[in-house]
Amino acid sequence: MDAGLDLRARVAELMPRAKEELAELVAIRSVADPRQFPPEECDRAAAWVLEHFAALGFADARLARTSDGSNAVVGSRPCARADAPTVLLYAHYDVQPPLDDTAWETPPFELTEKGGRWYGRGTADCKGNILMHLLALRALGEDVPVNLKLVVEGSEEQGTGGLEAFVVENPDLLRADTILVCDTGNAAVGRPASTVSLRGMVNVVVTVEALASEVHSGMFGGAAPDALAALVAMLATLRDADGNTTIEGLDTAGRWEGEPYPPEQFRGDAGLLEGVRLLGDGTVSDMLWARPCVTVLGVDCPPVVGSAAAIVPRTAARLNLRIPPGLAPDVAEKTLTAHLHDAAPWGVHVTVEVEATGSPFRATIDGPAYQAMGAAMAEAYGTPMVTLGQGGSIPLCNVFTDTYPDAEIILMGVEEPQALIHAPNESVDPTEISAMALTEALFLQRYAAASS
Repeated sequence: MDAGLDLRARVAELMPRAKEELAELVAIRSVADPRQFPPEECDRAAAWVLEHFAALGFADARLARTSDGSNAVVGSRPCARADAPTVLLYAHYDVQPPLDDTAWETPPFELTEKGGRWYGRGTADCKGNILMHLLALRALGEDVPVNLKLVVEGSEEQGTGGLEAFVVENPDLLRADTILVCDTGNAAVGRPASTVSLRGMVNVVVTVEALASEVHSGMFGGAAPDALAALVAMLATLRDADGNTTIEGLDTAGRWEGEPYPPEQFRGDAGLLEGVRLLGDGTVSDMLWARPCVTVLGVDCPPVVGSAAAIVPRTAARLNLRIPPGLAPDVAEKTLTAHLHDAAPWGVHVTVEVEATGSPFRATIDGPAYQAMGAAMAEAYGTPMVTLGQGGSIPLCNVFTDTYPDAEIILMGVEEPQALIHAPNESVDPTEISAMALTEALFLQRYAAASS
């Protein structure tokens, strides 16, 4: 029997078990925030991951405590061939909180099949990718032709940096020729892709002060400056009438050269209301992956209900600036800060506090691992692999690049736009789990052959 067909059959046979195990893992409420869920839930998830990979030949698998208090599962599985390459498998077992339970159509921590998809928090991000690894390795059985290393972290969604510090402190432990960062996904169900570009980010809080305290809007309005109106005027300068980001000093003319994102698909994926226009003068892909974008995340101001006829003396806004590869976070931070100060009217007092920054990432895609992955995806899906960008940040990718400059880093996984990761009603298409598991198994075989 053809090796690819044999692997495909094995994956199909193993899918019922994968569903049962994903249900077990989804039922563990592993939100890495003790203010919301007991820490024991993350401990249970870590123990589950450790047990299942240890049973697949990662005999030295163990829990490694990281600087933020979370446990990473680390381990290795050597192969018999002395000159075989080493592949590091990455995923994370922690999940986003469910947010509004009432917005879920199914119980958030109970895997529920509906309309051909499996619903539940973490089904796609990122417990589905853990099952993808397990499924691929089970399909290969004893015939895994590369050295494997494993790291499954427990605080990725909180962004507290535990694994990033751990990598720097233990560089030899996770050193590999290729790193599969399995926390992204495909362009759509059945359309295989590798993410090659990640936007970085700068989060700031801008505070505007105009008066010592509230004053009566009838007695003082018209001459006394309104801090909230000043902030609104400042925020309005961040975009033009077409929605392009207009922070003076930032290049906003970038073009995306990879797979296009069809506008109608994006409208559906993003849930645009009827009659609402897409933003910007570039393509959807340009706006998402090649240009900076600033978003107002929150504003401190009196709510409508309970507000008084008074001028607001002090207000603040939290801003998120996403930046494409090629733009350094420190440069973007200084440019945004200068723009806000320059845009402030009426001499109001402005302070800008930086909350967090993250560097953008661009993968190198001309190495043997990428070629092997492209061939594996094409065989598994019957259609060529495309390259995507992603607006989200994965700081770990830059840590991997800095620590292992010769390693190929491939971002892939079971997530796709319908998965609604980070939102209520997260789900995964089980055909993505099976197809990506087959992809991973085929990749390990092809990569080993190319390296022999």
